[in-house]
Amino acid sequence: MEFIFHVKGGDFTSAGVASSKIKKILKQINIDPAVIKRVVVALYEAEVNIVAHANCGDIKVTIAPQQVNIRLVDEGPGIADIEQAMQKGFSTASAKVREMGFGAGMGLPNIKENADIFNISSEVNKGTILEIIINT
Repeated sequence: MEFIFHVKGGDFTSAGVASSKIKKILKQINIDPAVIKRVVVALYEAEVNIVAHANCGDIKVTIAPQQVNIRLVDEGPGIADIEQAMQKGFSTASAKVREMGFGAGMGLPNIKENADIFNISSEVNKGTILEIIINT
């Protein structure tokens, strides 16, 4: 099964739509609740990162018998220093985003912690590609 979601930067009212829909689907096909939690946490954090930092992005979720594969591609400022961005508490979120309760600098570390395979690449002024694989 494959699902594609389009995410608009700055649209916090829609943040979480993809993760919520995928959670419902995983429950319907009887995936282990512990795996569902990992998928939902990783996907939600990545989805919010697009909303908070990018102009727009696409999420492709592929559900296979052995794994859930999530690929996020955004158009945005990119990440200048991925190593720094991976440190807990580091954030480039705007004051407005922080006032809404986002931007604590835990997104990428939480995604990596919940993934079995985590790959990130980014180009400044172009965008970021995130690949997350979670084994079922």
